[in-house]
Amino acid sequence: MLKVLVFLLLVRPLVWWILGLHIRDRHHLPRDGPAILVANHNSHLDTLVLMSLFPLSKLSQIHPLADEAYFLHQNRCLAWIARHIFEIIPVTREVPGADAHQKLCVQRTFLKTCSAALAQNHILILYPEGSRGEPEVISNFKSGIAHLAKHHPNVPIIPIYLKGLGKALPKGDPLLVPFLCQVTVGESLYWNGEKQAFLEQLSDRICTLATCG
Repeated sequence: MLKVLVFLLLVRPLVWWILGLHIRDRHHLPRDGPAILVANHNSHLDTLVLMSLFPLSKLSQIHPLADEAYFLHQNRCLAWIARHIFEIIPVTREVPGADAHQKLCVQRTFLKTCSAALAQNHILILYPEGSRGEPEVISNFKSGIAHLAKHHPNVPIIPIYLKGLGKALPKGDPLLVPFLCQVTVGESLYWNGEKQAFLEQLSDRICTLATCG
């Protein structure tokens, strides 16, 4: 109930009235899970916007994947919001210099956690660039989404391009600047059998969406 109230009274007015969000091809959004939303990532507003695209009754089924160290271990208030309002699925990043065994453990934990949520018909939000980048610049995708797609070849993956949010609330800037923002939703795609080809297909889809409108 608290999550619904926060989105109804705070998040949705911010997204729809202050940001003046415009959405293209909304009909491509899944009505139910399991599904994985994949978008470019420039701002903390990205998750607020993506979750606001769904009816309030669906909020409990939607879970952003988020860096465990950043959201759960820095600040108690942020950790509470992440757990109880956004219901994130915490993801452990690979430690620089980690050996093959450590990388395998991180990958297995990631797949196990995501698979459990998908098995409950939930909708995941994943940013394949890994972290927030420069506004309107799409960085190389990390391989996590390819591993997840391979393990769930029948789960639709919905590419989404977010425009303007990185300028409304850029990384490292605490002040929100009203800016015309747009969401473009693409047709779903599925695992195509080869990691690099899948990542290139997904990246191409999102880059193509960036040229729309």
